[in-house]
Amino acid sequence: MKNLKVIFMGTPNFACGILQQLIDDHYDVIAVVSQPDKKVGRKQELQETPVKKLALQHNIPVLQPISIREEHDEIINMKPDLIVTCAYGQFIPEKVLEAPTYGSINVHASLLPKLRGGAPIHKAIIYGHEVSGISIMRMIKKMDAGAVMSQAKVIIDENDTTADLHDKLVIAGAKLLSESIPRIIDGSAQFIEQVEEEATFAYNISKEEEFISFARPIDEVYNHIRGLIPFPVGYGIINTKKIKFHKVRKKYEHHEYPLGTFVGIIDDAVAIACQGGFILIYEIQMEGKAKMDAKAFYNGVGKQFVNAAFVSELVGR
Repeated sequence: MKNLKVIFMGTPNFACGILQQLIDDHYDVIAVVSQPDKKVGRKQELQETPVKKLALQHNIPVLQPISIREEHDEIINMKPDLIVTCAYGQFIPEKVLEAPTYGSINVHASLLPKLRGGAPIHKAIIYGHEVSGISIMRMIKKMDAGAVMSQAKVIIDENDTTADLHDKLVIAGAKLLSESIPRIIDGSAQFIEQVEEEATFAYNISKEEEFISFARPIDEVYNHIRGLIPFPVGYGIINTKKIKFHKVRKKYEHHEYPLGTFVGIIDDAVAIACQGGFILIYEIQMEGKAKMDAKAFYNGVGKQFVNAAFVSELVGR
């Protein structure tokens, strides 16, 4: 079984934990397929994907097709026994999925059929879910709709950010994959079709979703902000200034402030009024500046915003 020839397809940090588990379990990872490298930052320097970096550290060949729909012959010609995917980022042709002896499986960061799509971790936090999890499923042409063989639940704590949940799910996903592959090989795995009517979706975060409106109930605002930490990071606009929110808590309290009011400092944090209490920002960042703790911000430029209000909706942006 350890001679099993595996091709792994993945791109971001989350997928690294899954690839590392395949390596630790001593499977023969004959190739890794990842998205093309991208230019990032002001200098537009070409940056390798996290999965590519990990693969090269272990001397695993890396393929980076611009379009796997058009560039997949090499993958098929390798004659893998199993393809494992995790957050790869392209739709994979059926010809590729059906090529391996044992088929193709995907490690997805939700309890399917809930939260199909590219941002299940972000959306679990944003939607205020108390439980998330990992699903291992057959790969089919339709997005995240294949039959599921195994799942593991992960509890979402009240103060978890997307980063926190990400790390929990990496651990859970690696463990579940390690337990699942032997069952696929020995034929004991049972794949159960998803109930299509119960499907919900977690599409990638749009630019519009990065905007935070405080004219909502406190829990909605709180979940929205922590669901965007550490990336892409939510922001608000006050006195035409764009301000990002990097660390957040909430404080239930009756008040008479207009919604979105920059109240000042409460509990060593910048306090912003919303329905049912205050959003407390402990790390904050003015556009074009480095992030700083709330007190440093307040004692610098922050005092000018006291009693001003964040805009409740985007207009003309």
